[in-house]
Amino acid sequence: MSGIAVAAVGAAVSILGGVFGNARAKKRERAARKAKAKQKKYLAKLEANRQSTINPYAGASDLSGMAKDLSGEVSNPYANLKVATKAAEMQTQEADIALANTLDTIRATGSGAGGATALAQMALKSKQGVSASIEQQEAQNAKLQAQGKQHMEATRMSEKQRVQGVQISEGQRMQTAEAKGKAYEWEAKESREAAKMNRVAGYINQEAQKEVTAQQDGSAAMAAAFSGVASAVSAGIGASGKGKR
Repeated sequence: MSGIAVAAVGAAVSILGGVFGNARAKKRERAARKAKAKQKKYLAKLEANRQSTINPYAGASDLSGMAKDLSGEVSNPYANLKVATKAAEMQTQEADIALANTLDTIRATGSGAGGATALAQMALKSKQGVSASIEQQEAQNAKLQAQGKQHMEATRMSEKQRVQGVQISEGQRMQTAEAKGKAYEWEAKESREAAKMNRVAGYINQEAQKEVTAQQDGSAAMAAAFSGVASAVSAGIGASGKGKR
């Protein structure tokens, strides 16, 4: 076989090798491009269906309406205290009776004016002592009743304020807990979605790298083919030249 024939065979082999190598590289390139497009489409779907940003406190309500004005329930327990007049009235009546009895005694016995006066004064002092004692007791009872009522009202008001404070505090706690729960739920879902999109983006980068590598392999295969053809031609020409001499 002549040198030219050998060169032709070598060139053909190089060309076929380059063509097949390039074809295989193109196939890998198309597969990588297709996979990349699929992952891009999936990533676009994930982004389109991504959850919306939320305000976890959007459902919070104003609790100030739970606070009630209790000033209308405050009363003055001393406002209706009455002066103990019964004792004074009784004192006057008893003094009159004592005086009348004394006059009757004077008329019946014919005693002098001095005895009648002394007797009347004794009776008056006795009745005054009883009257004063009764009046003091009535005044003390009224005072104690007013103090008891005042204590009861203060205790009742304090309890109402305590209950209101508990209700408002518990309402605030529940609203805060609900808002934190919504925020946690949103953040957990957001983290999962972001992680999924990052993985898909990683797949896209991998397929893009495969596509670039396949392109480079195809170009390298064709370059190697042309280089082989050139080498074969050079070798064939050299062999032909030697044969002629």
